[in-house]
Amino acid sequence: MLNRKLILGLFIFVVAMLLTACGNDEGQTSEENQNTDETETSEESNNEEEVTDNESADAGVVNLYTGRHYDTDQALYDQFTEETGIEVNVIKGKDDELIARLEREGEASEADLFITADAGRLHRAKEADLLQPLESDVVSENVPEKYRDPENYWIGLTKRARIIAYHTDRVDPEDYQTYESLTAPEAEGKVLIRSSSNVYNQSLVASFIALDGEEEAKTWAEGILANMAREPKGGDRDQAKAVAADEGDVAVMNTYYLGRMLNSEDEEEVKVAEQLGVIFPDQDGAGTHVNISGIGLTTSSKNTENAKAFVEFLTSEEAQGQFAEANYEYPVNPNVEAAEVLQTWGEFKEQDINLAELGEHNNRAIQIMNEVGWE
Repeated sequence: MLNRKLILGLFIFVVAMLLTACGNDEGQTSEENQNTDETETSEESNNEEEVTDNESADAGVVNLYTGRHYDTDQALYDQFTEETGIEVNVIKGKDDELIARLEREGEASEADLFITADAGRLHRAKEADLLQPLESDVVSENVPEKYRDPENYWIGLTKRARIIAYHTDRVDPEDYQTYESLTAPEAEGKVLIRSSSNVYNQSLVASFIALDGEEEAKTWAEGILANMAREPKGGDRDQAKAVAADEGDVAVMNTYYLGRMLNSEDEEEVKVAEQLGVIFPDQDGAGTHVNISGIGLTTSSKNTENAKAFVEFLTSEEAQGQFAEANYEYPVNPNVEAAEVLQTWGEFKEQDINLAELGEHNNRAIQIMNEVGWE
């Protein structure tokens, strides 16, 4: 009996120990698995959080290098941020310096977009592989083909006409209805114009190359040099002031400068501008030369969708209207009217060339101006 009871007790003890051991193993395994799952879940959660943060950062910024320095532009950038939540980080500088910076920074550049005044500079940035195409049906609808690069490497934002400003008391405007009239013998000692290093003059000569060929463009440049009232100096406003001061009778200048002078807080600038009339040259011929401020998507862009949205905004009717009203530039969007002061000068015929040609002929234009001795 005793032995049977002893054996039974030992059997129960062994079974109990086995059950306890199995229970502990299962508990440990479950706990280890639980810890492993929590660790993996935590790591996955952290990874997801990092991706979300990065996506949020990318979705919230566009980096802009711009050669424009107008309060109007900053107001538009702020409006875009308010409407979209996308922050516009702005680096300002001189146009050529910004191109050099983009070249220096290469693919490491943080820039998404580049804005500059003059189609020639935009072409130079394209040729230096600093820009990439920006494809947008919205932009194509907002901006006519002639104000866009044929391959969409850049898009015009605003335009300005290079006109002849004349003193209304001393000049009969009928004497200066063409660019060629500035080279006539009667205009000797009467023409005021900036230096050959000025990109607006380079683009003007480039437009003549595109329309009439190199020889005609060189003849024009020689005639301008012969009829200069003084050696070139200063900007477009300085040419206007020199006309008012009787240093010459006519000045070659961009329309938006005159518009800004007429609405300046400087009373002297207003007085100067009020003495001047506006001639849109070559209305019976090739038309008046027009240039642009434009924007391009950089090859280094890390925020291309944001950049695209920003360009679509800047070419919209609302933004174009603000460009026109505040800075006296002509809108590129054909559905937007020019500022009232520009409308008083009347409508005009433009040169019928794609503005990409200004960049294509820029180097030759500079050579021609140097060859004739235009400083």
